[in-house]
Amino acid sequence: AGLFVWRLRNTGVPQIPCRFVHRYRVANNRLITFQYFSVLKRMYVTQCNKDLSQRAKPKSDSVVSPFHELQQLDREKKAVHKISPVSPVHQSGSETSSRNKLREMKSAAETEDSVIPVGAESKEDRQWKEMKLQLEDLPGILARLSKIKLTALVVSTTSTGFAMAPVPFELSCFLLASLGTGLASCAANSINQYFEVPFDSNMNRTKTRPLVRGQISPLLAICFAASCGIPGIALLTLGVNPLTGALGAFNIFLYTCCYTPLKRMSIANTWVGAVVGAIPPMMGWTAATGSLDAGALLLGGILYSWQFPHFNALSWGLREDYSRGGYCMMSVTHPGLCRRVALRHCLALIGLSTVAPVLNITTWTFPVISLPINLYISYLGFRFYRDADRSSSRKLFFCSLWHLPMLLLVMFTCKKSVLEKEDKGDPPGGSHETAMEIRLP
Repeated sequence: AGLFVWRLRNTGVPQIPCRFVHRYRVANNRLITFQYFSVLKRMYVTQCNKDLSQRAKPKSDSVVSPFHELQQLDREKKAVHKISPVSPVHQSGSETSSRNKLREMKSAAETEDSVIPVGAESKEDRQWKEMKLQLEDLPGILARLSKIKLTALVVSTTSTGFAMAPVPFELSCFLLASLGTGLASCAANSINQYFEVPFDSNMNRTKTRPLVRGQISPLLAICFAASCGIPGIALLTLGVNPLTGALGAFNIFLYTCCYTPLKRMSIANTWVGAVVGAIPPMMGWTAATGSLDAGALLLGGILYSWQFPHFNALSWGLREDYSRGGYCMMSVTHPGLCRRVALRHCLALIGLSTVAPVLNITTWTFPVISLPINLYISYLGFRFYRDADRSSSRKLFFCSLWHLPMLLLVMFTCKKSVLEKEDKGDPPGGSHETAMEIRLP
């Protein structure tokens, strides 16, 4: 017993753990593990049941381009068959069937003779067509080319300047001044549209203009502008006086060569455009008096200030259009300045109306009578400055449309007559002799 314990202690006991680990590894290698079982399962599935195995998705056919599809549609032809009427109920089946067969044969024969391709009309509609100018459409096209409504406004302000002049009214001079100013305005507007064709095509408000739509050729537009501008300046220079002709020529140059390119360069275009709108009443004054004095400058100042609430309110609702066209307007780049400038010039109209009797142009009743309408447009200008929305800008714009005619009408009714000025010893022109020279045709 002692020898057996001694042998186990010396030989067997230390090697028991090592042998146990070795036998566990051998048994573990011989047993089927879970991973090995999964591999066997996949092999069985792929070999015995091939429907469950993954298959490569067949390659789809190449996508036909829309251009080829349109060509195929154009080549295809469809026959439109006429629907035969329904036979009455009381007829026999044999008679109805025979009649139906005859009608089908006739309809098939007719449709074979008159086969209409489906894409023929649509293809013709998609093609470019040459727009032919009709003679009866020419006056309307030229009216839109010259912006006839804007030209009428320019002529009306010129007439107001002529009527406000402190001299007797002369019909022939008035007609020549109005006609020459209208022709000069038509020429300036036509040249403006000629230069702005690529920009007007991007704006919803101007994309229907004649040059944009191709209703008139650019050469014809330039010829029309020249046929209006040259006689207009000649009438103002030779028929009225050289000063009025010079103002008309300067206004065409300022509008076409300064204001038009500045619209895409700087917000200063609004101030330049206001000067362009202020010159026509000054032209009316100089046409009647032959001089550029304080009365002409006052009328020009009223038109200058009126244009800022009018145009700034209009441009506020057209900001998207102006940004698409690439125009640099205050409403797009400086919206705060746009509203401030409109409010300032609304208030400036009150001050200019007060200056009129000081310059001995109207009586003191003019600033009193014009105060309500000036206060109302100033209130709308303040609403536009405060709210800065489309509703306030629209109200200010529509108010400006009736404000200017009413203000000029009140100014004309409160005008000081020539007899009152002569009684006070203040003849228009500085002396009695110069006043007599001005009255002479």
